Amino acid sequence: MPRFLALVPIEEAVRRIFQYWTPKVKFQRVSLENALGRVAAQKVSAPIDIPPFDRAQYDGYAVRARDTFGADEGFPKKLWIIGEARAGAVFRRKVGPRECVRIGTGAPLPPGANAIVMVEHTREVEGGVEILKSVSPGENVIKKGSDVRQGEVLVEKNHVFGPRETGALAAAGVSTVVVYAEPRVGIISTGDELQTPGTRLKEGKVFDVNSYTLFAAVKNLGGYPRLYGHVSDKRDEISKIVERALKENDIVLLSGGTSAGEGDLVPEILNSMGKPGVIVHGITQKPGKPTLIAVLKRKLVIGLPGYPVSALMVFNELVAPLIRTMTGRGKESNKVRARLTTKYLSVRGRREMVPVQLKTTSDGVYARPMAKDSGAIASLAKVDGYFVIPVNKEIVEEGEEVEVELFGF
Repeated sequence: MPRFLALVPIEEAVRRIFQYWTPKVKFQRVSLENALGRVAAQKVSAPIDIPPFDRAQYDGYAVRARDTFGADEGFPKKLWIIGEARAGAVFRRKVGPRECVRIGTGAPLPPGANAIVMVEHTREVEGGVEILKSVSPGENVIKKGSDVRQGEVLVEKNHVFGPRETGALAAAGVSTVVVYAEPRVGIISTGDELQTPGTRLKEGKVFDVNSYTLFAAVKNLGGYPRLYGHVSDKRDEISKIVERALKENDIVLLSGGTSAGEGDLVPEILNSMGKPGVIVHGITQKPGKPTLIAVLKRKLVIGLPGYPVSALMVFNELVAPLIRTMTGRGKESNKVRARLTTKYLSVRGRREMVPVQLKTTSDGVYARPMAKDSGAIASLAKVDGYFVIPVNKEIVEEGEEVEVELFGF
């Protein structure tokens, strides 16, 4: 087991996660109205033809096309009306020679008829209707299965359900689907200085930012976040809340309390709760040096930096890929190429994540580095993402193209 703050590269941190812990992919069946934003765990095929019958495309008259041949305004063809077909009902009488049925849009085509004359091309007369324009077989008729054939795949596996997919499945009569289960992620913030937003801020206190930032990030990835609030820097309180979170979640996120400073009890507490305990404590990158990773009771615990921007960037590097895997979204994140607006100096020997604000111009996309201070709260809402400077690079020149990892997930 690595010693306290024995720094490792992030690649080694990821390797150790998978050495001691495997993300479990689970499935569940949900109702169609609850499928929005979820990922299909299996392909969904149409159980019926869509539409399930020949239907009228317009209001008009259902006819035998041959009875309209040669009709125009100068030489109309007169047909006898034998009834009316409405949407949602079946007209069962067969249409014979020189007969027709008044029909509404979407109504099933009566037996014997094979075309629709639009109402604007007719003129009703006593006992019947005059056809002012001829039609060909199948004209103005939406054929059975013309949209979707029975057995045709409507939603592929690993596709995200959206409004269009929901509508298509509803049209096929599908009411439930199998999706990837939402991984449960517990979120705990530690620190005596924290207060819950919405309360009156006391002197020397700050509002808890990370709980809500991480809640939104987990939810945006398709996970099921649970807030456990903030706890003070007391051993019993931290132990109790972590124990509860381990029972109720697949992953537990802690923010704050992981550095080597006085009062940072989290590493010691986690090591006392079981084996293997802390498997990583400290990574060779900025920000994120005090990042902690532990495995307890076959659950993954990740301790993130206390500063919000730092916590979000480390979350994006370590936690987001795991949630994507567990929700069927794949490991790939959302990236964009951009040119740097100014030279940026780093330090050789460490990996650095640089938060940036993006701007799109007629010349392309540009990335402006934000404040170097990882505790700058004001920049949180302005940061679009970050780019990575590898350990063997010190300078990124103005105008140099970088790959920006977006926070949109």
